[in-house]
Parts: sequence; C-alpha cells; structure tokens
Amino acid sequence: MQENAPQNEQDIKVEEPEILFSDLGLNAKVLDSVKKAGFKIPSPIQAQAIPVVLAGKDMVGQAHTGTGKTAAFGLPCINNMKGNNGVEVLVITPTRELATQVSDELFKYSRDLNIRTTTVYGGSSYKRQIDLINRGAGIIVATPGRLLDILKRDMLNSFAPTMVILDEADEMLDMGFLDDINAIFSYLPSKRQTLLFSATMPKPIKLLAERILQEPVFISITKGETTNKDISQQYYVIDESERDDAIIRLMDSEKIDKSVVFCRTKSEVDRLSNVLSNAGYLANGLHGDMEQRQRETVIKGFKENSVKVLVATDVAARGIHINNISHVFNYHIPFDPESYVHRIGRTGRAGTKGMAITLVTPHEFKELQKIKKKVGTSMNHAFIPSKNDLRESSLKSLVKSIEDHKIYDEAHKIIDILREDMDEEQVFYKLVSMLLDKQSVNGPSSIGIPADKIEGILARAERRGDSRGRGRGGHRGNRNRSRGSRNSSGSGGGTSRNRSSGGGNRNKYKRD
Repeated sequence: MQENAPQNEQDIKVEEPEILFSDLGLNAKVLDSVKKAGFKIPSPIQAQAIPVVLAGKDMVGQAHTGTGKTAAFGLPCINNMKGNNGVEVLVITPTRELATQVSDELFKYSRDLNIRTTTVYGGSSYKRQIDLINRGAGIIVATPGRLLDILKRDMLNSFAPTMVILDEADEMLDMGFLDDINAIFSYLPSKRQTLLFSATMPKPIKLLAERILQEPVFISITKGETTNKDISQQYYVIDESERDDAIIRLMDSEKIDKSVVFCRTKSEVDRLSNVLSNAGYLANGLHGDMEQRQRETVIKGFKENSVKVLVATDVAARGIHINNISHVFNYHIPFDPESYVHRIGRTGRAGTKGMAITLVTPHEFKELQKIKKKVGTSMNHAFIPSKNDLRESSLKSLVKSIEDHKIYDEAHKIIDILREDMDEEQVFYKLVSMLLDKQSVNGPSSIGIPADKIEGILARAERRGDSRGRGRGGHRGNRNRSRGSRNSSGSGGGTSRNRSSGGGNRNKYKRD
C-alpha cells in the first residue's frame, strides 16, 4: 500500500472547474456571438465583471491592458439592451484609434442582434455622425472632446443612455480630459448604470469614481501589480550618442513580430522612423501633427503587416490595442511611471508573451529607480549584443535555414554548370559565402556601457539615491558626475545632439 502513496504533497493536484461563458448568465443570442467571435474561456476580468454588469450594478474594474476589458463590459451591456429607440449604451474612450477599435469589437458582438453602433470623434463630419445616430444607433463609442461639443450644441434628440462606460480612465486623466468627463456627466441622466475601467487607480480617478458611481462593485485582477506578468522587462545602459545604434542592434538581435518604439517628441518620431526605414525595417511614424487620414493609413498598415515597426509619441499610441505586438522599445525613458505602464501595455496582450526594452543613460538612473519603485516591477539589466555575438547567432540561424530549405529541381543544373570551372568544394564555399554576405551586421563592434564600468555606475546611482535631499552635497555629486561623463548629456541637450548624429547614421545602416 505504501508503494502507491504519493511521494509528496505536490503530487496531489486538485483542479478547479473551468468557468465557461455559458456559466456567466448571458442569453443564448449573445452566447452565439461569443462563439462566432472565437472566444472559448472568459479571461479573469470577464469572468468577474460580466455577472456584476448583468445585475445592473455600477462597477470599477482595474485590470492590465490587453486582458479583454471590451468584452467584459460589451457582452453584458449588449445582453441587457432593451431594443428601445435611441442610444442605450455610451462608451467614452480617450482616443480616436481606441474608439474605432472598441466600436469594431462591439459591432462584432452585436451584428446578428440588430443593434447599430456609431463612432463619434473629432476630425470627421458632424452631420454624418449625427445622421448615423439618428438612424437608430443603440451604442455610441465616443471621444470626450467631440462628444462634449455635440452635447453643448444640443445636436442629439432625447439623449439618455442607460449604460455608460468610461474605458481607459487613467489615460483620459493623463491626456487632460478629466474636466471634459465631468462636464459630459452633467448632461447624462442620473438614473443610469456606470462602469469605469482603468489600468491604474491614481487619486483623481478614485475621486471621479466617487462622484459618478453609486455603490460600485470593485474588481481588481492586478493582484497589487501594475504591470502584466506576461511582459518581460529589460533595460540597457548606453551613452546618449548610442541610441540609434542600440535600437537597431537590439532589433537585429530580437525575434520581433511587430514592435512599437516610443519617442518623446514628434520631430524625433519623424527622424527615427526614417533612420529605421533606411536600416531596412518596415517602419512608419505616428504623432499628433499628422492628418487623421494619415494616422488611419499608418495604423491600418500596422494591423495588416505592411508596417512592422511603429514609431510613436505617447499620446499618439494611446488606444492602439493590437494583440500581436511582440516588443515595446522605450527610445527614451518615459517622464513618469504611469506612462511606462501604458507604454509597455501595448505588448503581452490576450495571454501572449511580450518584451519591454528601455534604453537609459547613467544620468537617467534616478528616473529608472523611480519607475521601478512606484510601479513595483522587475526590470532586468542586460548588455547589448556585440557584433561578434550577433554574427554567431546569425550563423546558427543560417545553418538551420539551410537544413530546412527546400531543394529545387533546377538546383542540379546550376551545380553542373559551376562544376565545369570549379571543384565541388569551391562551389560549396562560394554558395555559403553568398549567403554570408546577406548576414552582415552593421554598426560599431560594441554598444553600451561595458560590464567593468556598470558596477561603479550602479554604486554611484545608489549613493545618489541615498544622498537625495541632503542639500548642496548631493547636488555637487551630480555635477561632478556630469563632468566625468562627456558622452552622456542630459535628456534635454542629449536629444538635440542625437538628432544630428542620428541623421549621419542613416547611410551606415542602409541595406541592399
């Protein structure tokens, strides 16, 4: 009997029963839409939020971006719609891009239920949007500025939605829409169901929730963490002048499906997208100075893979929710921890793994430590691969490609012709050399602060943190460090200098 007993407690596993969409209380028509959408098992936010919304309760939902929040509110709201004339559901989102994506998703859930969805945002015709609403739209997805403008002009007849959703509330706060949101709610009926979703819960959002929600149910699936566990986070220490070399070397070394590169300024977006394009990448820029039609073209290209690298400012990339973004690059460290959370949330979506990579100079360690402390995240230091490292990796990939490559019938003809002037060994070496020509690695031999200097830089960063707030002594220490590191200018001067050097790097990375 003793032989059949488990060796330890870990051998005994009790599996919890799997929750299905059919267990959540959705009606048969909505469940059919769920099936057609390809959903099988609800995500944690969906499993917890859907029953609450179906019960008609107000709710605050805190969850990482990419966890299925649209279905978490969309499915139960569609389920509860009465089919009356007029708008029943209002969804407010921070950006035009997110409004379009949410609208598309809600349409997918409701297209077989005779429910019309209309998107309302700036840069498009008022008349067309109002006409679409008046034709019987049951759901409106809107950005705050255009919606408030329409309400102030009294352009909607008997506008009284019974369900109101604030999506990505913290992004609206960051973008300065809080006053608009408060104004919008003065036009809405007091008898309504209100849902608020946010990745983070800063104090202004908590105060907003207290004002607009009635006895809400709070749901959080972040478990005290602000960033997604599916996202690996690394940082690389470089000199200011190495940013272009570093971003290209890392892109060459990583297995990237799609990526977003975040820049601080619009001019930097334009410059870096040109640098990456000249380096052979399918790159394009996205920022607020672009016309709406240009923005839509770039995002469409990114979705359809004609653009693989999206170079964007923080505001422009807000609301870009595409599931197969494998990497996020921070060309510069963001200004605040909240921006870091939003940036890296573009990857690791819908249960997939993602990678977030941040470039920092020694002078930016203070900002890096602030982000790590406030976000409560684990960021690993790594070294940028050298030219030799990348060449070795490239050779292994080449060998694998040759082993897996299909042999064409015409190959023997070419071999026979080459044999007339060369022996087989020469043919072999020449063909492999041709392949090696295409495996060239550009840029300097090594990039980034070398290992023997990193320990000292980290130690000085720790001392700077310890001496912070001690007055002039700490200030003198910073000043001395600045003199001792000529290549690392601050984020202000460094940006200007990098632009000139970046332009000079373009031809260096141009590929045939």
